[in-house]
Amino acid sequence: MPTTALAGMLTGLALIVAIGAQNAFVMRQGLRREHVAQVVLICIAADATLILLGTAGVGVVVSSHPGLVQGVTWLGAAYLVGYGLLALRRAAAPGRLSVGAAPASRGSVVLTTLALTFLNPHVYLDTVLMLGSIANGFGDQRWAFAGGAVVGSIVWFTGLGLGARALAGPLGHPRTWRVVDGVIGVMMIALAVRLTTA
Repeated sequence: MPTTALAGMLTGLALIVAIGAQNAFVMRQGLRREHVAQVVLICIAADATLILLGTAGVGVVVSSHPGLVQGVTWLGAAYLVGYGLLALRRAAAPGRLSVGAAPASRGSVVLTTLALTFLNPHVYLDTVLMLGSIANGFGDQRWAFAGGAVVGSIVWFTGLGLGARALAGPLGHPRTWRVVDGVIGVMMIALAVRLTTA
């Protein structure tokens, strides 16, 4: 069983470590030291829930409704474009980019985290379909695999949020924030294009 759990953890990490919209947002909040715990907990809870649903067999239902996946794809792409444009706007307004800039409200950060998580069709493909299918291939040990994948999410999001938070001081210069927001803006829009053309 420990080997199965380790396989789950490594597989989960392999799927979530790539920097996407959600990871970029977690990193940004960590750098800003702004509502980091809430963002990390939401990401972990969402991943855990979706992994467990996939292991329970919900992936079969999702894959049999391609219209649902397509709808989420277009909603997610629209949100990514909007968020990307806001990030580019922040990058173009250096006076608002310092660490001392007015913090976003907890509510807006929570809503953004939820949107970047649940409006991203890749989260369903990676957790419900991919990890769920792989977990079910382990038969009686599928829950050990799922548990390992959940541990992978806990390790990744905690490390990303707190690791970025530790770098907030060295990266606290306004010019750095312009670069960070510029890169995030371009990445979000590129992801939206990729989602709708894949």
